[in-house]
Amino acid sequence: MFGPLKDLFRTSREPQGIGPAGPNGGSRGGSSRKQAILVDTRQSRGLEEFFSQIRDQSGLTILDLGGASQKNINFITELGHRLYSEDFLAILRETFADESEQSNPGRIEYFLKQTLDYPDGELDGVLVWDVLEYLSPPLLSAVIERLHRAVKPQSYMLAFFHSDDKQEGVPYYTFRIAEVNALEISQQGLRKPAQLFNNRSLEKLFGRFNSVKFFLTRERLREVIIKA
Repeated sequence: MFGPLKDLFRTSREPQGIGPAGPNGGSRGGSSRKQAILVDTRQSRGLEEFFSQIRDQSGLTILDLGGASQKNINFITELGHRLYSEDFLAILRETFADESEQSNPGRIEYFLKQTLDYPDGELDGVLVWDVLEYLSPPLLSAVIERLHRAVKPQSYMLAFFHSDDKQEGVPYYTFRIAEVNALEISQQGLRKPAQLFNNRSLEKLFGRFNSVKFFLTRERLREVIIKA
């Protein structure tokens, strides 16, 4: 059913090493993003909270859903952790021709296989960024369920959501780690989200997790820390 897509994503899943000498690799899904325009370098309370849970440990397994970024690879591995990268939005575009296909059970399962095929309890943290806004309800529910299984108890995820739930189109960004409490934010363009959320709907979305904590930024993004 998905023959052409199988060839497109036939790449190895290897972590990007432990420490600066670790091997590169582990990114799946070729990026089709346009050149980003740097918007700002700013403090991030959500990122600071995320790193406060892992910086005194080593050998953890972290997943970055924003695609392979050398800055993020270097930062995470220099802390002594393994990093997996998935270009979540690129694989989303390749798997689903339009939003209506995001309710197709077969395509949903295929997408999960390409992006979140990790054993239960494999991940010690996930940098989700803003990718969940572009998923229709059936696909979003399946992704949240798979994340809930893949992360270890007491681990943390960091996700971003636009705070204005009435917008027709929103900026979409790439996020590069500058410091444990600072991000470089680059705008890719404008994109219509499949869904927008307020605090209450986010609490419901992550209802199976232990806790949800919000920080509001000047880009009108909610930085959300989700504890498994």
